[in-house]
Amino acid sequence: MLGNRVLFPFLGLASCVIFIYITYGDFGYQPVEQNMMSFVGRNETKFMLDGKPFFVNGWNSYWLMDHAVEKSTRQKVRDIFYLASKMGLTVCRTWAFNDGTYNALQVSLGNFDEQVFQGLDYVIMEARKHGIRLLLSLVNNLEAYGGKPQYVQWAWEEGLSLNSSEDSFFFDPAIRSYFKDYLKAILTRENHLTGIEYRDDPTIFAWELMNEPRCVTDPSGDTLQKWIEEMSAYVKSIDKNHLVTIGIEGFYGPKSPPEKRNVNPSEYYGNVGTDFISNTNASGIDFASVHVYPDQWLEVSELDNQLRYIFKWVNSHIEDGEKILKKPVLLTEFGLSCNSKDFHNTQRDKLYKTIFDIVYKSAQENGAGAGALVWQLMVKGMDTYVDDYGFIPRKRSSLFKLLKEQSCRMAVLHHGEDWARKTSKGECRNN
Repeated sequence: MLGNRVLFPFLGLASCVIFIYITYGDFGYQPVEQNMMSFVGRNETKFMLDGKPFFVNGWNSYWLMDHAVEKSTRQKVRDIFYLASKMGLTVCRTWAFNDGTYNALQVSLGNFDEQVFQGLDYVIMEARKHGIRLLLSLVNNLEAYGGKPQYVQWAWEEGLSLNSSEDSFFFDPAIRSYFKDYLKAILTRENHLTGIEYRDDPTIFAWELMNEPRCVTDPSGDTLQKWIEEMSAYVKSIDKNHLVTIGIEGFYGPKSPPEKRNVNPSEYYGNVGTDFISNTNASGIDFASVHVYPDQWLEVSELDNQLRYIFKWVNSHIEDGEKILKKPVLLTEFGLSCNSKDFHNTQRDKLYKTIFDIVYKSAQENGAGAGALVWQLMVKGMDTYVDDYGFIPRKRSSLFKLLKEQSCRMAVLHHGEDWARKTSKGECRNN
């Protein structure tokens, strides 16, 4: 732990920088040359970048590849990266999959639409230009954008699987082989705009195996555990450069101690076929993923109760990262629905600030809290893509300010005291 004698003067200076920046400053758009971007690594509970701890403040925009397919909609990709750079955000989580649906990347088993692949190429190139890294998710647990149901259907149609259960995605040998073929195609893809294979591109922060995997047919978590170990090892056999995470929500399963299972929102969530500790402890997994949706999980919907639960939920997982897993903990999704009871925009402000403060406190105390990614950011003209958690930052000045403030104080932790002095005139750039 960083000693208080060193920490307190530094934090005082950082607070001054943040106040001045929030009042007057702007991160600004800073183009990043190819040779200026390094791979993000890990040293136990810390992400590392250029020899220093790296802290994440970022967001989700799952729709980037879809909007990059057509030149007429690519402006929205540029707009969101430009807006994110103005807020100092460092990592964007987005889909690197679309299986068998509209604008599908994988049109059928092993067959890819080159135009869609070029859209993903564009997303990666544009992220690099703005100094932003990508957490790329590789398949969905849900039906949206194909997901595991599409793989199961393909196997059924090919006569290669006799099990129509969606969870056969995790245990059927043919389907596991299909998914490995997909992984290889993604990892070895050469970006037609940069000439860099994805596995060699530091713009990619990490790979996420699946969005919110659950295997409800095996509540023990053993089936999912084997799949995680197999797929993470396969990714690592092809790609030696990038970090890998699972994409789980963070629920404690039957193998977890009773005091941990009691942290789950209810008994139901302990039996969805995942186990946060054992799953994340797999050797091929570099950091923990956790989601935070108290308005979905809790029967009690009052905000104060939700905030108390968030404090317990997030700190429990950070504690796991420090004491058991020895890995960073990244909140890869969090948000509050506008359909929540008695919703008002100020409720989102309170929830976001609660999460940001927990993460920042852990980071400044040398803990496992590594950052958070809000779900989700949009730009103008995306009405058909807006869900009840998404928002346009420019329309919500208080959230815009909160995001910038968190970026700034996390950046100060990364760059150090000398950097803070140099930016004390109102600039708080995170390059």
